[in-house]
Amino acid sequence: MVRLSKYAALIVIDLQRAIDHPSWGQRNNPQAEANVAALLEAWRGSGRPIYHVRHDSIEPNSHYRPGQPGHEFKPEALPAADEPVIGKQTNSAFIGTDLEARLRAAGHTTLVVTGVITNNSVEATVRMAGNLGFETLLVEDATFTFGKRDWAGVWRTATEVHAMSLANLHGEYCTVVRTEAVLQSLLT
Repeated sequence: MVRLSKYAALIVIDLQRAIDHPSWGQRNNPQAEANVAALLEAWRGSGRPIYHVRHDSIEPNSHYRPGQPGHEFKPEALPAADEPVIGKQTNSAFIGTDLEARLRAAGHTTLVVTGVITNNSVEATVRMAGNLGFETLLVEDATFTFGKRDWAGVWRTATEVHAMSLANLHGEYCTVVRTEAVLQSLLT
């Protein structure tokens, strides 16, 4: 069972339109955006804090670059007017940003992480959160990734890549949970 204090913060990572570009290939968790939307609604209803992380790429050809349509948040993950948006230029939401300072100043010790890409920005952020001493919950069905070749050249499906990333993180850096468990914890 998941237990959340009223100081637990929801972190939504890089859920921007760029992630829908066909160049990414096949993804897993097609329900991830709906799960993020459900978490956002419940989180807002509980009065708990939400932080939106936005990738502000400096790469000239990136769909995440400011000024590109892909830079905009997806409709399911639009920040409310009073919710902070943390711009980042690397894979970790903690590098080159004031996220850690904001979280500490507000007294947040528990983070619930959602977003994309599981084995990239999500994994880098969760590893740092764990290393910085935050109790971190990673919502496995409110994150997703894409298929990729491994180091030996073997094609790994998005489901396999996602599962390996979760296995790398669970226990050492975070606790992997599902959306339903988090939603239930907000009701108790």
